[in-house]
Amino acid sequence: MGRLRRLALPGCAAALALLISACGGHKSGGAAAVSNAKVLNLFIWADYMAPDTVDKFEHQTGIKVNVAFYDSNEDLETKLLAGSSGYDIVVPSASFFERQIKAGIYLPLDKAKLPNLSNLDPALMARTAANDPSNAHGVIYMWGTIGIGYNEKMIHALLPDAPLNSWRLVFDPAVAAKVSKCGINFLDSPAEMMRIVYSYLGKDPNSDKPEDLAAAEKVLAAVRPYIRNISTADYIEALANGDLCIAVGYNGDLLQSRDRAHDANKGIDIGYVTPREGTILWFDNLAIPKDAPHPGNAHTFINYIMTPQVAADITNFKRFANGNLASLPLLLPDVKADPGIYPTEQIMARLKVQTADSAGQARLVTRVWQKFKTGQ
Repeated sequence: MGRLRRLALPGCAAALALLISACGGHKSGGAAAVSNAKVLNLFIWADYMAPDTVDKFEHQTGIKVNVAFYDSNEDLETKLLAGSSGYDIVVPSASFFERQIKAGIYLPLDKAKLPNLSNLDPALMARTAANDPSNAHGVIYMWGTIGIGYNEKMIHALLPDAPLNSWRLVFDPAVAAKVSKCGINFLDSPAEMMRIVYSYLGKDPNSDKPEDLAAAEKVLAAVRPYIRNISTADYIEALANGDLCIAVGYNGDLLQSRDRAHDANKGIDIGYVTPREGTILWFDNLAIPKDAPHPGNAHTFINYIMTPQVAADITNFKRFANGNLASLPLLLPDVKADPGIYPTEQIMARLKVQTADSAGQARLVTRVWQKFKTGQ
């Protein structure tokens, strides 16, 4: 799910440069030598922790954390594939993680060093095993869904019986043509959007059948005239401000739009739905690169994040679900009860984990998506 749920912070480039400089001295024979220094080099999506997550870890352990940020899975993957990155912990999204595991990028976890694994939700771990067999290389950090954020008032002014709980809202040209007047945004994420179209068509979201791709291409071509924006960056504010009435996006983004609209108190109400035809789950995972200079400290950090109170603090602040079953009693009531954050069992039953495309399938999907974006 490249996801732009967390925007890079100012100073990110400088922090990254300092991190790389600090880690450069650990290289030996093309791989990072293990160090006993009380240091941890963390590479993570920006603005993805509670304000005191790192401070409390440093205080408890005496381990200094150097934090650098990325804003796309592609950026992370490029650095990891180059080798000798100097990072101890990274946070890849599930389908990228699967591909990277196959490429031998990560250390297997030493689960004897992770007693807090017992706090994780077995049902969610079973889901992520589709990407990481036996959960050998990663631990769930946060997870969520892709769905539709919508301004019901604006939509119903154009189409009173609009199917707000269905992908028909954006993929049925007869519907999209009418509601497009108030603005529709699609994610600029080919693999994820293709799986959503497959869900709409009642097909396997992870299909690699040529005929399914051809059917999805027809759906996209039919609605292209009605899509105002194709972006992973701008829809949060646009939906909150009333510049859009519909956005296909990540649940955390769309709930942020809802909260911003509420705080602005301008009469704009944003809803979020996981459509009835189904959608995909996204997972972000804590993982240790195989050449991490401080793998012991990395295990210490992962175990810390799996502490129920730590996981709950992050979820309460960021409004993203975590994979820590033991943290649920510690969540704020409005967070725990929000189906946009923690889907009901009925919603969970129609959610699918995104698995990695083969290199050939990824090229085909990208080609179809580029045609869609350019309107050719």
